[in-house]
Amino acid sequence: MRSILVQAGRDPGMAARLDSAMAIARAHRGHVSLLIDTPVDRFVTTDPYGGTYVAREALEAALKDDDALAEAFAGRLQNDDVPFDIAQFETQPLDAMAGAARLADLSVVSRDCGYAGDLALASRSPVLVIGTKAVLSLPVSVACIAWDGGDEAAHALRASVPLLAGCGQVHVLTVLNEKAEGFPPTDALRYLSRHGIKAELQELQRGDSIEETLAGEVARLGADLLVMGAYGHSRVREFLFGGVTRYFLEDDEAPALLFAH
Repeated sequence: MRSILVQAGRDPGMAARLDSAMAIARAHRGHVSLLIDTPVDRFVTTDPYGGTYVAREALEAALKDDDALAEAFAGRLQNDDVPFDIAQFETQPLDAMAGAARLADLSVVSRDCGYAGDLALASRSPVLVIGTKAVLSLPVSVACIAWDGGDEAAHALRASVPLLAGCGQVHVLTVLNEKAEGFPPTDALRYLSRHGIKAELQELQRGDSIEETLAGEVARLGADLLVMGAYGHSRVREFLFGGVTRYFLEDDEAPALLFAH
């Protein structure tokens, strides 16, 4: 993971995002890109007759604030040991992050950003979702991989390998199903072993739901990182994310999440 993209802003989760990204960059001799975004359309209004108006003073003030924020980040990072750059966008946050992620190995956002799941579906790079204060440090102590045998889970597993290097404990979690589908969990263990990562398989009896079953085991193991595929359903926006994906995005007690679609 040499190219790491970070959602940048003044929100409370910024420190945890940046510290996590810097830790990953140091471990892999990587580069951190900070993305500051102020969507111009927030300052545009349309009247009932089709006229368009721009709140120019407010827009100029917001862009000036972005310039000041970029300078502040540059001052914070210029004496650090990680190379960096800062990009400024004027589009919607999801569009800005997805566009910038085209050549990123990892995107880092906060759980409360509101578009973490969308970003995993829209971009080709994996997405690391960080809690407001929980910095992900390397090496990871305990990592869990949610495995259902699907292509999304396989993609997430491949993407997680750089973060699992030197991890103290790696657990592959699979919820037992009457109809086993996709690739068996032993394939996941075999793949990890080829990268020098020893993992244990945990086969779980399903409780009330798959997501609650996984969450209970993740909490019991004290995981710092949960790796899982991001699933989406295109027809109804309310159900854009599969139940498991949505559950962990909304769970404030969940560890850092690595999503891939």
